[in-house]
Amino acid sequence: MKKVKKMIKDLVVKLMEEANQESSHKGWCDTELGTNKQTRDNKAEEVQTLTAEVDTLTSTIAQTSEDVTALSAQIAELDKSMAEKTEFRNTEKAENAATVADSEAAQTALAQALIVLKEFYAKASDATSLIESTDTAAEAAPYKGMQGQSSGVVSMLEVIEQDFAHLQTETQSAEDIAVKTYEEFMETSKVSKSQKSASLKFKTEKVAKDEGILKQTQNDLADTQTQLDAALAYFDKLKPSCIDSGVSYEDRVARRNEEIASLKEALTIMAESADRS
Repeated sequence: MKKVKKMIKDLVVKLMEEANQESSHKGWCDTELGTNKQTRDNKAEEVQTLTAEVDTLTSTIAQTSEDVTALSAQIAELDKSMAEKTEFRNTEKAENAATVADSEAAQTALAQALIVLKEFYAKASDATSLIESTDTAAEAAPYKGMQGQSSGVVSMLEVIEQDFAHLQTETQSAEDIAVKTYEEFMETSKVSKSQKSASLKFKTEKVAKDEGILKQTQNDLADTQTQLDAALAYFDKLKPSCIDSGVSYEDRVARRNEEIASLKEALTIMAESADRS
């Protein structure tokens, strides 16, 4: 009986030690599981937030890069148009200047020719009148030149002179209009280029800035994902001893208490039986 009593007492002590150990382990598990859950929740939320930021930055950079490409093309097209317009204007200016110069020279030459012809025909007319009044018995008519056609020649030269004057006026007017049109085009183009260049500078700097932020965000995401993975791995290690026992802690405590009570009751019965003996 003594051996049986001792065995029962040892078993009760062992069960109580296990209860104390499990109680301590339960406290440790509760602490570790609580901390781990908080870590997993926080890191999962951070990963979600950082992932969204990476997606937004990637989309923004792509769109801004497209804007940079489009603006660069537009500026290049403006430069090309201004260069072509300037080349055409220079050629047009030279041609108009040559036309005006030729017109002025032609008018000068025609004016001089008209003076000579008018003087010649005037003298010829005076000489003819004198001959006709004094020569009443001439055997043949004297040479009178082309006095009959003089007015026609002079008129034709005057018309040509007027045509050159009209050409000069039209050319000068066309040149003035061309200059005004060119200057307006260049002014509009320069304003547009200035605006596009400012926008290009801003967007280029924005792409560089956003790319730096994206790189840092990606690094933060990678670090946070590593921390989340570590928390998940630790949670898997906690499961066997803290969660996946098959029986809840409360049930194990209740069963152990029942077993200890039964053993103590057995000891009491054996002690009473020994006393009666």
